[in-house]
Amino acid sequence: MSDDDNDRRLAKLDELLAIEEIKNLRLAYSAYFDSQDLDGLASIFAEDAVCEFSQEYGGDWVGRETIRANYAAVAEQVGAPYSAIHAVTNPWIELIGENTAKGRWYLIEYLTRQGAMTSGGGHANPLFYLGIYQDEYKKVDGSWLISRVKLEFLWPERTLPG
Repeated sequence: MSDDDNDRRLAKLDELLAIEEIKNLRLAYSAYFDSQDLDGLASIFAEDAVCEFSQEYGGDWVGRETIRANYAAVAEQVGAPYSAIHAVTNPWIELIGENTAKGRWYLIEYLTRQGAMTSGGGHANPLFYLGIYQDEYKKVDGSWLISRVKLEFLWPERTLPG
C-alpha cells in the first residue's frame, strides 16, 4: 500500500469519526431534552449558537444561555421528564470543512402521558410532531458542537416550505 493510499484511508477514517461524533450530538440533544437535563443540553451548543424557530416558539434563540433558559421554559410546559420523547432518524451529515459540518434529521416526537403539553396525547394519539431538523455544527477546542438548529414542522401544522 502506498503512502497516498494510507493517507486517503486515514482521512476517510477521520471523516467517519467526525460524522459519528456529530450524530452523537443530535442523539444527546434528544436524551438531554427528554430527561430535562438542561445543563447537559446547553453543553452541546456552541456559545454563539442559534436555534431558529417560528414566532410561535419565540423566534430565534441566540446564545447558549438563552437557549438553556428557553428550553427550561419548554420543559416546564412539557411536565415531568420523559413526558415527551424525541425519536430522530435518517441522519444526513456532510462535512463542509475541517471544523464545520451540516446535517439533516427527521423528528418524530411522541407524548408519553395523557395531557402533556396542549394535546390529549399519550394514549389515544401519542404522536405530537413530525418535523425536520436542519443543523450546522462546528468544532470548538477539538469537540463538535451544535452551532445552528432550524426546526421545520411537517405535522400537525406544516412550516416547511414546499
